[in-house]
Amino acid sequence: MPYEVDLAVRVEDALDELPPEGRKEVMETIAAALLRPGEWPQPGGWRATLIFGPRSWVWITAFLGGIEVIDIGWAG
Repeated sequence: MPYEVDLAVRVEDALDELPPEGRKEVMETIAAALLRPGEWPQPGGWRATLIFGPRSWVWITAFLGGIEVIDIGWAG
């Protein structure tokens, strides 16, 4: 199954505001979320899921082709 990550404009803006280590960790958290489809919410619904990294989080929703990143955060 091919995966797709659609980074909304506000997520791209948030990534740009992070220092390099924060940007790297958030992108690693997004990659980890892609590898754990069992944790995704049911596709096509209004549910979302938080995926946590060591100092980051990614809020996602799912659709049949993959996930959509709603928001990100880094506590570094």
